[in-house]
Amino acid sequence: MQELDAVLELLAMLASDVRMLALFALLGAAAVSDWRSYRIPNWLTFGGALFALLYGTLAARTPTAGALGAFGGLAVGFAAMLPFYAIGIMGAGDVKLMAMSGAFLGPQQTLMAVLCTFIAGGLAALVFAIHRRRLGHMLANVKAAAQGMAVSGIAGVRPTAGIHAAQSVGKLPYGICIAAGTVFEVLAHQLGYV
Repeated sequence: MQELDAVLELLAMLASDVRMLALFALLGAAAVSDWRSYRIPNWLTFGGALFALLYGTLAARTPTAGALGAFGGLAVGFAAMLPFYAIGIMGAGDVKLMAMSGAFLGPQQTLMAVLCTFIAGGLAALVFAIHRRRLGHMLANVKAAAQGMAVSGIAGVRPTAGIHAAQSVGKLPYGICIAAGTVFEVLAHQLGYV
């Protein structure tokens, strides 16, 4: 009964928090867009980030602390995803979506949201591969990538990380994973689990 009360209290609190309502709405719109077209619009990520930066700055007790938290979260979200874009395994929209989410959350919560996103992405990749009956192929790709990184590390050369289209199991709309991981982190944080 106490857990139900805690969940109801959490929902009431989230319903009254304009910042979290905006974040959840933006994440939902991004997930739907990514699912339908494999694209996350710039107006959504840039507009959401601008809202989060302004709201975070103006609604904080001290504007300087609010701005530092919002810009810090944006930087952490961007920096955490940028290497995956650089090696070609994630789209630019995914990087911008995580940066936008970071602007809402602040640096520490963004780190946890990134971790939750990676977990959601791993689970989604497994489900995706199983659904397409390509799990063995996906595991072979993971094994080849791990071996390549190990050999590159031992030899002291820069690893190549790209996967050719013929080797790929398929394209995963990662905006859904970012939305799921971020929402999970926010709820867990509000309940005191993270």
